[in-house]
Amino acid sequence: MDHEKEYVKKLDLIAEEYHSADIPDKFIEAACQKYTLEWIFDKVTGKQNILELGYGDGIISDALARKGFGFDIIEGSPKVIETAVRALPGNINIIDTLFETYQPNQRYDCVLALHVLEHVDDPVALFSHMASWLSKNGAIVVIAPNRNSLHRQLAVKMGLAEELDTLSPRDLVVGHQRVYSHKTLRHDVEAAGLKVVEETGFFLKALPNSMMLDYDDRLIHAMNEISPALPPELLANIGMVVESV
Repeated sequence: MDHEKEYVKKLDLIAEEYHSADIPDKFIEAACQKYTLEWIFDKVTGKQNILELGYGDGIISDALARKGFGFDIIEGSPKVIETAVRALPGNINIIDTLFETYQPNQRYDCVLALHVLEHVDDPVALFSHMASWLSKNGAIVVIAPNRNSLHRQLAVKMGLAEELDTLSPRDLVVGHQRVYSHKTLRHDVEAAGLKVVEETGFFLKALPNSMMLDYDDRLIHAMNEISPALPPELLANIGMVVESV
C-alpha cells in the first residue's frame, strides 16, 4: 500500500512538472499524437467496450470523445483525473486506479496502451494483466518510443548519448523508465503469452525536441506524414497491435 501511495505521488509530480506545465516542445508531441489518431480510430471502430490507459495531456481521449466513442479510462494521478473530469463528457467513465491493480467487471474489445509501457515498473507483467481484460477477439493497441529512432542514432554518433537506450533529461521529466526497439517490444509481448498482429512506426525524428523548437508546424506535420514511406525501425515511435495467442 505504501508503494502504491508513493507511485501516486510520483504520477502527480509528473502531472505538475509536465502535463500542467508550460513546456516549449509540447507542440511537437501534440502533433505526433494527432498524427496517430486515424490509425487509432481504425483500431477502435466497431468495438463495443474500449479502455484507455491514462489520460496524459488528453489529446487521444478528447479526440475519441469528439468522434462519439464511449470508453473507460484508468488513471492513477488525482491531479490528472481532475483535468480529465472537467474536459470530458459525462459518458466517459474515469476510474481512479493504477494500471497494475485494476480489476474490471467486464471484458474489453480494445485496450489502448499508448505511451504507457515506457513508464511502468514491469511491462511484461502489465501485458499479462491486460491480457486478462480482453474479450475473445480483443486487442491491445500499443505506441512506445523507439530506441533505434534516427535521432537517437545520431545522438550516439555526436557523443550526446552514450547508448541508444540512454534516457534523456526529457525522458526522466516525463517518467520514462525505458525505450524499446521493435525487437524488445515484441519480446515483452511474447513473454506475456501474447502475439503481435500488426507493426508500424511514426514520425521521422532526426533531432531531439530541444533542437526543433523553431521548426515550422508544417515541417513537423510533414515529418509525421512521411512515416509510411520509411522503414519503421528508424522512426521515433513504434506502433503495435497485440492479441491473445
